[in-house]
Amino acid sequence: MTASLLLLLKQAERRIEHRLLPILAEFDLSLEQWRVMSALADEPGLPMSTLAANAVLPNASLTRHVDKLVERGLVVRRIHPDDRRRVVTALAPVGATVAERLRAEEKRIESAIATELGDDRLQHLAGGLRQLQRSL
Repeated sequence: MTASLLLLLKQAERRIEHRLLPILAEFDLSLEQWRVMSALADEPGLPMSTLAANAVLPNASLTRHVDKLVERGLVVRRIHPDDRRRVVTALAPVGATVAERLRAEEKRIESAIATELGDDRLQHLAGGLRQLQRSL
């Protein structure tokens, strides 16, 4: 019997995350905090609700992680310029520097995966995952 798609995806996710753990430990970041920072690196100035969706975190957890990142000076919170009731978040300059280092490590990991799978297969897999995400 073959494993379910959900199980295969989760197992692959865990193995990739495991490879990131040493550099996350170097910066004293959790995987969840890195997902927040990564989402902000992709799209700065996000409202909290959008950030929660992009970082794949529940709103309650997001607030706790953002609070810790703000305390450490990695993330800043501001009032939305067009809607004073909303708060937006972005990487602070030091957070952007940390994100660059972590992104470089992610790219190194992806390169190692591409070497093992072959670049074409990895690109095909990534394209398939993007298509799966859009279809759900």
